[in-house]
Amino acid sequence: MADKKITSYPKDKINILFLENISDVAVKYFNAAGYVNVRKLNGALSEEELIKAVKDVHLIGIRSKTQMTAKVIDAAEKLQAIGCFCIGTNQVDLKAATKHGIAVYNAPYSNTRSVAELVIGAAIILIRKIIDKNIAAHKGIWMKDATGSYELRGKTLGIIGYGNIGSQLSVLAEALGMKVIFYDTETKLPLGNASDCNSLKELLNKSDVVSLHVPDLPSTRNLINKTNLKYFKKGAILINYARGEVVDLDALAKYLKDGSLGGAAIDVFPWEPEKNGDTFTSPLQGLSNVLLTPHIGGSTQEAQHNIGDDVSAKLFNYLEKGISSGSLTVPALSLPPLEGTHRILHIHNNVPGVLSEINTQLSKHKINILGQYLKTNDAIGYVVLDVDKGLSKNAVELLKKVKATIKVRVLY
Repeated sequence: MADKKITSYPKDKINILFLENISDVAVKYFNAAGYVNVRKLNGALSEEELIKAVKDVHLIGIRSKTQMTAKVIDAAEKLQAIGCFCIGTNQVDLKAATKHGIAVYNAPYSNTRSVAELVIGAAIILIRKIIDKNIAAHKGIWMKDATGSYELRGKTLGIIGYGNIGSQLSVLAEALGMKVIFYDTETKLPLGNASDCNSLKELLNKSDVVSLHVPDLPSTRNLINKTNLKYFKKGAILINYARGEVVDLDALAKYLKDGSLGGAAIDVFPWEPEKNGDTFTSPLQGLSNVLLTPHIGGSTQEAQHNIGDDVSAKLFNYLEKGISSGSLTVPALSLPPLEGTHRILHIHNNVPGVLSEINTQLSKHKINILGQYLKTNDAIGYVVLDVDKGLSKNAVELLKKVKATIKVRVLY
């Protein structure tokens, strides 16, 4: 639970905006810490709407639909941090956020179990031909038939992308008696008896079930295309619970229709509706060997609770303690409080001489630095200063005048 520590900036002046029906865990977290101006909206906002909404916002929480573009970030004059209540951050212009000294957080681990479990479930449904039998039963047709139905035990699962989700899926699949192989562009330590493949082609040639767990990058777009689909085993199953741009759906539809593939489960799409109830179209619709779900891989009560708790804690720690651990933009600093001081945060462009100038200016005005921390990345530097209480106001004004300054904030 959040610490109720009193900060220099009055809590009733802090504006927090949560979009896309983020878990109430996040709202309760900040309310319990004394923040009263917490606004929650169910849907995403357009760029134009966001530009108006973020003008006086200090913290914003989003999921995958809200696009924090450079224009939106430029308009967010008071914004301190962006919380992505999901795994990915491709909906945020990280370069623009870094330029403005805005911390960006996400939850890379909180829904891994939910996705991994659903992949197993989808694989069972497809390999047992459950979709056809379910439809028939609802129509009053009895289809008790073992033809084309198989067990997962003994089959080979090929995992493309052996990260947080892929590695956990590996453990679950092996517990079910599957042989697990994986392919990743980086060297990864196998878990259990899993083994890595030297190439994507090798993995596709050997796998009965292929599951994708890669980010949306130029190198992964249309990774599964008409060329790579030729390498799949006859009757293999493809599962994509990663990113919609990774699979060429038109090519996939062709291979499913002619029987080259045994089935597919797709949860993410190149284009997705903005909100529930909107029309959705896909070239895979109407195929009985395809399981389509509306981007729900991580949508369980447990996952949403964990994500809400995880990202809220990161936002809170940055707002009240200056802790930037886990940020994808502001350099990571984790520091203990220092009694009897005022703490000031200084974010600046990473150019030579900034720290020297900070120390020279404060020394020149006889401001004693009781504690100092610095961390940089390629673009910006983050300095935390603990100074004498009686001189902190003067110190802030001096720090604002330092060349290359992006943002200065009194923490307490």
